Amino acid sequence: MKLGFRVRFIVSIRDCEDVKRPGLPKNISLESVVDSVAEGIFTVDLDWNITFFNQAAARITGVSPEEAVGQKCWEVFASSVCDGACPMRPCLENQQSVLNKSSFILGGDGEKIPIGMSSSPLKDQDGNVVGGVESFRDLSSLHQLMQKVEERYSLEDIRTNNPHMIRTLQILPPIAQSTSTVLILGESGTGKELFARAIHNLSLRKDKPFIAVNCGALPGNLLESELFGYKAGAFTDARKDKPGRLELAQGGTLFLDEIGDMPLPLQVKLLRVLQEKVYEPLGGIKPMQADVRFVAATNRDLETMVAEGSFRQDLFFRLNVVRMDIPPLRERTEDIPILVNHFMRQQNTLKGKNISALSEQVHQILFQYGFPGNVRELENIIEYAFILCPGEIIEMEHLPEHLKTKTDQPVCPPLSAMGKAGMAGHKHQAVLAALDRHNGNKSAAARELGISRDTIRRILKRSEAK
Repeated sequence: MKLGFRVRFIVSIRDCEDVKRPGLPKNISLESVVDSVAEGIFTVDLDWNITFFNQAAARITGVSPEEAVGQKCWEVFASSVCDGACPMRPCLENQQSVLNKSSFILGGDGEKIPIGMSSSPLKDQDGNVVGGVESFRDLSSLHQLMQKVEERYSLEDIRTNNPHMIRTLQILPPIAQSTSTVLILGESGTGKELFARAIHNLSLRKDKPFIAVNCGALPGNLLESELFGYKAGAFTDARKDKPGRLELAQGGTLFLDEIGDMPLPLQVKLLRVLQEKVYEPLGGIKPMQADVRFVAATNRDLETMVAEGSFRQDLFFRLNVVRMDIPPLRERTEDIPILVNHFMRQQNTLKGKNISALSEQVHQILFQYGFPGNVRELENIIEYAFILCPGEIIEMEHLPEHLKTKTDQPVCPPLSAMGKAGMAGHKHQAVLAALDRHNGNKSAAARELGISRDTIRRILKRSEAK
């Protein structure tokens, strides 16, 4: 039943037992119809006194209709919005409807129950507002699911439900235990440094320093001195020796972030360190040992850069011993709930708040958004929402403006919105994406999608026929 339907027919439902309505058999009352729906429905008069309370409302709240009718609505619900953001207030004061508001109410056992609410003015036959009607539904199952969405695999600070990421994390411990150089590829904001730190923390070098340097943050000459250090007198302002990041990372791990931005002349010197495990500080006269594990990362396509001559091929081969590809967040939307929960726990601790959920609309927006800034952008969105959210639930009005005014198309459009051609195209794209993630392995792709190899073959065959 739509809210408009309810509003049209619930005028004073306690007094309309015998009122005949089109489409209702004579022996069925309107109240019995409203009592049969799964959503809670109640009405109030202009003094906020409850005038009707259906059976679903009683089941959700633990308060019987007999107890509820005649009480003020806030006495029955004790909701988190009763102190100012009540969705019924705009109905009574401004004749405005409120749709899909999220809140918590206290159940009969004192437990918080998450609900989604919609309300509308209640008018008599002359169009005068005589009260308000509100429908609400129990979201406990949804919230329990979201709260119990535990990582199928987690390691260090990395959390994921994505099959590709799980496979990567499963091989991370043996990679970390080796001495091989690791190259981490992925877009900006995907968490490449988290993987680098995990490699260090799981390695035999975990008790030694982890030193990170951003190769794209400094011009070539400064980056060289930052990496290798310098001796007093090496240049005009070098009044005393300064150790470089290589020396500071001795015995530990050196993380070279944005390695694709390193200038070609410096690439030659880095190659020598990787090959011979020695280097010379600027102004130095003897080589120094480099007992360092190298982990490099970039958001650039190094193979294309090698072909173009902007990145040395021999250095690429030295770095590309163990390669890890981190997919962007838009390709692993199944990770959004656990990342949101993780960031909310962090923000609650940092800001001393008790925000526990996102509204349904916010969930929908996050799943539809493309996240060009990846995990880092999601973290920033949650932090921004925590600044604006005064209660327990993050609503649409707490999101950054660009999310409220412009969102990308859904990654997976609703099935009801697709025609047969659109559905076929969606299936074909899903199969191709799964095959790409599994390097063409149909069995692995079928397991991920929950379909058979024959189904994959049929989908591909239909597409080829077109």
